Amino acid sequence: MVTVRYGTHTCELKEGESLLDGLLRHGVPVAHACKAGSCGSCLLRSVEGQVPPSAQAGLKDSWKARGYFLACVCHPTGDLIAEPGGSDIRIAATITALDHLTHDVVRVHLACQAPFDFRPGQYLTLFRDDGLARSYSIANLPEEREIELHVRRVPNGRMSGWLFEGARTGAQVQLQGPSGECFYVPGRQDQPILLIATGTGLAPLYGIVRDALRSGHRGPIHLFHGATRPEGLYLAKELAAMSAAHGNMSYTACVLQADAPGPFEIGQIGQVVASRFSELDGWRGFVCGDPSVVRSLKQQLFLAGMAMRDIYTDAFLPSAA
Repeated sequence: MVTVRYGTHTCELKEGESLLDGLLRHGVPVAHACKAGSCGSCLLRSVEGQVPPSAQAGLKDSWKARGYFLACVCHPTGDLIAEPGGSDIRIAATITALDHLTHDVVRVHLACQAPFDFRPGQYLTLFRDDGLARSYSIANLPEEREIELHVRRVPNGRMSGWLFEGARTGAQVQLQGPSGECFYVPGRQDQPILLIATGTGLAPLYGIVRDALRSGHRGPIHLFHGATRPEGLYLAKELAAMSAAHGNMSYTACVLQADAPGPFEIGQIGQVVASRFSELDGWRGFVCGDPSVVRSLKQQLFLAGMAMRDIYTDAFLPSAA
């Protein structure tokens, strides 16, 4: 039986139990969200004992060297002493603006108190002062003064509910990251690019498409954004203006239901894309949003000829608690 010590708490892990689940079973408060090794909310540091390499997959080399690991995917084979993530991997930030883009999407602006290096399309983990943590994609460009997040209100969501109703400008938070491989890489500047988002999956693509344009991408760039109804679409005017200003970019809004025709396509977003582009050999693709939609679209793009190495995805996993 493996024994884990975390602060003043000591617990024994059950067979096959992750370190995070073991600590939570014993009532130990540990920041966490997806419990799938994706968001980084449960990052801890090993003080003593061996951490399985799988628990450090995807982390920065500098973090690995300091013993950081993901508790939700850590299944230690020997006793371990761990401690919370330290200030060396988090930076302080201040909420400077909260703008409601739709009835259930708020744009959050954050001023960082130290440099925060990232690639547009990556995501960060936002920590409230009580330790609550959630991960959100970064929608802005690095040279822009503040971090921009698009947060969808989740029913009974503790963080999204706070950002919608409880948070005020001037509130202090902490940021950890960035993480993720869904971003534009310069090169192959004539390659066609297809970007597909549902809901707030638009956030990373809003950064990626602007990054590609400012990098001088010459190939066609096609951005599709889907929502259930027209009122769920956001930044439509900004994206339409961007499309009008750049001859190689097009923007298409899609909705599942509408009471009247409008500046959007009606139907499943995958079907709308397929009706436009049936052959995608040699293209590059970015797909973000609802996990089931992301899985389906990834398969669709692959079957249409897009190489798997050229498909970048970010599935927005719901919080596990």
